[in-house]
This record gives sequence, C-alpha cells and structure tokens, in this order.
Amino acid sequence: MRVLPIGPRTLLVELLDLDETLALFAALTTADLPEIAEIVPAARTLMIRTAPGVAADSSLANRIAALQPASGLRPKVEGGAVVEIPMSYDGADLADVADHLGLTVAEVIAAHQAANWQVAFCGFAPGFAYLNGDDPRFDLPRRAVPRTRIPAGSVALAARFCGVYPQDMPGGWQIIGTTRLPMWDLARDPPAMLRPGLQVRFVEGHATVYPSVVPPPPPVDPALTLISSAFPVLFQDDGRPGLAQQGVSASGALDHGALHLANRAVGNPATAAALELTLGPVRLRAVAPVTLALTGAGRAQVAGQRIAPGAPFAMDAGDELVIDLPAAGMRSYLALRGGYALAPVLGSCATDTLARIGPDPLRPGASIGCAHRPAQATRAPEPQPALPKVGEVLVLPVTLGPRADWFPPDVLTRFLTQEWLVTPQSSRVGARLEGAVPLFRPEARELASEGTETGAIQVPHSGQPVLFLADHPLTGGYPVIATLLPSALDLAGQAPPGALIRFSAAAPFAPLSVPRPQ
Repeated sequence: MRVLPIGPRTLLVELLDLDETLALFAALTTADLPEIAEIVPAARTLMIRTAPGVAADSSLANRIAALQPASGLRPKVEGGAVVEIPMSYDGADLADVADHLGLTVAEVIAAHQAANWQVAFCGFAPGFAYLNGDDPRFDLPRRAVPRTRIPAGSVALAARFCGVYPQDMPGGWQIIGTTRLPMWDLARDPPAMLRPGLQVRFVEGHATVYPSVVPPPPPVDPALTLISSAFPVLFQDDGRPGLAQQGVSASGALDHGALHLANRAVGNPATAAALELTLGPVRLRAVAPVTLALTGAGRAQVAGQRIAPGAPFAMDAGDELVIDLPAAGMRSYLALRGGYALAPVLGSCATDTLARIGPDPLRPGASIGCAHRPAQATRAPEPQPALPKVGEVLVLPVTLGPRADWFPPDVLTRFLTQEWLVTPQSSRVGARLEGAVPLFRPEARELASEGTETGAIQVPHSGQPVLFLADHPLTGGYPVIATLLPSALDLAGQAPPGALIRFSAAAPFAPLSVPRPQ
C-alpha cells in the first residue's frame, strides 16, 4: 500500500490490484471512521475525502492502513444483493469478441451470463458502473478506433470490466448487447441503478420499463427575461457533494466566494442559486420589480447608470440591465432577492455541463422566475478580491501529487517555473493550459483510471496540462502532477483565456508514511 497526497482534505490510497482495492473499500465502508466523508474507488486506488476539520495526513493514513485486509482476502458482498439486468445479445462487436476469445458467439453469451459481476466503482458518467467479473477471459482490449456515439443501454466489455452506458456518449468499449433497463433515472431514489459493492447478473430477455411519473413544474412568477448573452447562462449554487458513488461530481459555482457575496448583498442565504454569467456582454429585462446584486468579473449598468460592484440595486418592470465584457476575471454572479424559482436536482440547483444534470442552460428569450422566499435585509457591498487579467501572471498554490513521481525532477521543476497560458478551449470542465515546453514523460506507461479532485492538474500525452474545474469527470486516466489548494479554486475559475498561470508548491512531493506490512 502507498498513500499519496492530493490536498489538505484528500489523499489517494494505491493498492496492488483491483481485489485489494475492493477488499479495503469494503473494510472502510463498514468501519467506524467518522473522519472519512467520502470514498471514490477505482481500479487500483481509493480516493478518500475527509470530514471538515480533519486533515488528510499520515495519522489518517495509518488508521486506514490498519484496516487493510490480509492479502488475497476477497471482499464481502454487501448483503448478498444481486441486481439482474435483462439484455439482448445483439451488439455490433459480439462476433469480434468471440473471435478474440476463440469461442463461438453462443459460448461468449453463456460465459457472460455465468460470470459473477460486481460493481467495483462508478465514474465516466452518472450511473456508469465498472463491473468486475471473475472470468479472466473477459480481459479485452478497447476498440482501436473509439466510436463517436454509443447508444444508451449498450452493454460493453473492456479491460476486465463490463459496463452499461447510461446515456448516448462516445466510447471505445466492445459492445456485445443492449438493455432497456435504465441505469440512471432521476425519478428513482437513488437515481443510479448500480453502486459499488452490488452484485450483477446478466440474463437474456427484455426488461419491462414503465415511464417515470414526473410532476409538472410549478407555475413561475416571471422576474427577468434574458435578452442576449455571448455564452449560455447557467444557474449555480454550492453543488452536490457526496454523490461520488453514483458517478456524480459536485459541480457548483466556479467562484464560490463571489456567489456568496452576491447572495448576502440581497439578503439571501449565501449558498442560494444565482446566475453564473461567462464573460459578456449580457442583457436582461425586468418583468416585475426586482432587487439584484452582481459580483465577480462583470460590471453592470441600468439606464446608463453604473452599479457599484457587489451592491444591491433595484429595477422596475421594463428596466434593462447591461453587464459589460469584464476587464478582469471571467465569471459573474447575479443574485435575485427572494431567490430564483428552481426545482433542485439531487439536492442542488447547479447545472453540471458534463453530466447534464440540473437546470437547462438559459438562452435568449428565456423567462426567469422569482421564488419570493423570505430574505433578510440587504447589505452594503463587501470587498471583492482582485481578479486575473489577460496577460497577467496568476500564481496558484498546489500540493504536488498524487502522481508527481511519474515525472523526472527536471520536468517537475519546469512545471513549477514555467508560465502556462490559459487557452480559449477552456470550459467549466477544465482550463486547458499551454506552455512553451510541454511536460513530456520519458516512459509512456498507462495509468489505470483513478479518482480526480477538483483542482487536479492532469498531464495527457501532449504534455500540455489540463486544470480540472467544477464539472470535471469523477475519474481520470492521465497522471495528475499536482492539485490546486482549495483556497485557490475561486481565482482559478476566474482566469480568462490569455491569462498566465504559474504554480507554486510549499513542499516537495512525498508519499504519506504508513507502516510496512510484516
């Protein structure tokens, strides 16, 4: 076992193989460890987040190591629960899989049904479960050329795993069949059909699927109309943490500080949903009298009159609000006194652009409703931090790891001393960075997918890093050289294309110390 640093409240436990990983995951989930808030299992690792106020340090690493089961001990199945998935063996790659295994199609089907499958971990997309089987023949390569679209319900195989695609998406696994059983359904509690630890058995047949009964949305009391925007306008709050085992990342505002300032200014709870606006200009019209506050990058004017940044201001019906292209920063937050009329999804009104969870992005012409929730008194504007500008250098602190030792010392030095340009290809998923000299590794070994934290700086084969932001995938397969400190995430979310980033580390990379097995 190795325990690798990720951040003040996150660490990565690296184990020998999937069996050891599942065994330790089972031990941790049944142990009385209130200091652990969440575990993200993967092929050979467990990413562990701690509870507030608990440090992810060597002391915690030692407590985790003490629970590691004896080598070779198979993980226990949670309650013996078995989920049956009826499917049709009609996949486009079924014949190729049979050829690769040296079996007939009928023998492949029989082996697939006879295998014991267990949910090892979730990731890639909400509801996508990586099923580990006990038949070693199903260690299959991915397709040489990935498909740009795999239909929802496709049952596929790759690298010892079986999975069911919960929605249409690209992928490179070998498709052997289809199921009508939905893997992800927001009308179900929990929405994910499969969770780590559950047993799965595939049977030939057709599932009977009943349409979900979704209550009609409540009537909306219009408050604003979006007239125009250069980019889609999103609703964001503090996100939906704690759902990693369903394959759902936290998402939420890219600048939590600015979100909280805007809400406090109009008397809302600090974590209420607000509009997240990217760059500008943006124009909105009041449909009824409203009180608003704008924080972050944008600067607002009503009828040609400038609004003080972060100050509450009133608009009458027919007034137009213009939010200009910012001179610094990238994202603004517009809070509405009384809150926006939204239906939470999994406890949050945040729009996750990667997982497609939450309210739809707003387009010009959209009507925006007010919830008229109780609010406290408005507040004078609070000081706001200086935001990064195009061409300026933003210094962001990091923890080196968890995969800093995959890079030679000179490459680590280059990572910390070189300036990285934020490119226009950046999004809420991640900021794509570009440096004069890429971070090439001398060996091209592959990394098994493992949990990734918000702020992870992943280095693909191109050597040009990607800084993961709020809507990043739950797991990733490229080494993470360093991870932003949580205190730096708001500024990172405000870095516009053309800004420069330099990373700084207070300490060299070092695994957390744990006792060696006897």
